[in-house]
This record gives sequence, structure tokens and C-alpha cells, in this order.
Amino acid sequence: MSSADRIARFTAFATLGAMNTTQELARELLSSVDGADPEVVAEESLCLVATATARAAEVGLQDVPSVGQAAAEALLALPFTYRDYLVGGAMIASQNAAYMDANEEVYQRLQRKQAFYGAHLPSGRFPGPRALTDKMELWMGRVSPPGLPVMPAERLADLGLVDTVVTHLKLVLAFGRRGGTDGR
Repeated sequence: MSSADRIARFTAFATLGAMNTTQELARELLSSVDGADPEVVAEESLCLVATATARAAEVGLQDVPSVGQAAAEALLALPFTYRDYLVGGAMIASQNAAYMDANEEVYQRLQRKQAFYGAHLPSGRFPGPRALTDKMELWMGRVSPPGLPVMPAERLADLGLVDTVVTHLKLVLAFGRRGGTDGR
């Protein structure tokens, strides 16, 4: 399998997992935390999961660093790519290009969120359960409305969301180590 094929197959696999995991996190959080802003939850969750997935990719594909780096870069771009997809759909539906003007502000916001998670999830290191718990406590604080009676760490533990992300990351890691192939 060529490097390009391996990057494509791995990135498709990891992207499907990242999107599914993000949706699971957002759904669970929004149904459990009154007053949470759906847009904030979606953006923060996707930035967290995309960054963690990129780190798992780097480790899972460390036997071919150029493949791992290319896959990680594509995964880090996922929040922006998803936003482009949503904006494109809105533009087609309304036939209005005004969405592109608002997009720059959203990109800047996503860049700040991505930088935050990137600083907390170092490149080349697999985010295991302990590290992920620490970082997801920060995520929980960022997505929760102020004034809740329960601290972010307790809410996170009650919802069991770390296990959801750890399972996703272990799948990405294993797929990368297996060669990013379809088993043939």
C-alpha cells in the first residue's frame, strides 16, 4: 500500500471515529447539563477530540513518521473542515455568500480552542486515561455554564465520557499500528 493510500485510509478511519466520538460527547453533555450552549459544546468537543485523535495518529503511525504527520495535520484541521462543510451547506441552502464573512471570526475562535488543546495534549504522546481525564476536566469546565452546583471533575466522572474518548483513541492507535489497512 502506498503512503498516499495509507494516509487516506487511516485519515478516513480516524475522521469517522472522531466525528462519532464528538457527537457522543456532545449528545451526552447536552442532555445532562442544563444551560450548556450547543455551539460551544460542539466546537470545544470537536477541537478536543480532533487534537487527541491527531496525537493517537502520531503514535500509531510512528513507524512511518511522514504518514503519521500527514494524518495528524488532516485530523487537526477537522474542526475547520467541518465548519467549511456546514457553511457550504448553508450557502447552498440560502444562496447567500454572507456566511463567509462570519466564518473568519469562527476560524479565529477555533484556532484559539485548537491551540488550547494542542498545548495540553503534546505532540507525539498518546493521551492515556489519566492524562485524558485531566484534560477533559478542563474541557468540561469550558463547556459547562457558570454556577453549576457540581465541579467539572465530578460531572465528568458521573457521565463516564473519558472512557468514550479512550476507546476511540485506542481504536485509532491500533488501526495505525496495524498499518491502516482494511485487513486484506
